[in-house]
Amino acid sequence: MAIPVVSSSAAADRVQVELLRRAGAARRFELARSLSASAISLARAAIRERNPGLTEREVLLRFAESHYGAALARAVRRHLGRAER
Repeated sequence: MAIPVVSSSAAADRVQVELLRRAGAARRFELARSLSASAISLARAAIRERNPGLTEREVLLRFAESHYGAALARAVRRHLGRAER
């Protein structure tokens, strides 16, 4: 399976793919986890930037709504509301 890679040259693409092949499963997992964490962090930062008055909880709930759906976010809000009582 070819890995789509965007870079400045075909030679750089080949080097990157070879490094990934040599990295081993644990390193590839760590790279994927790190990229995922970065994407989540950037998405939450964008929510904060567009909505400066939101609490951190509301930022997380908006993230959940955007990525996992309104129904799940509503269920989490209800659960958190019951837990606070």
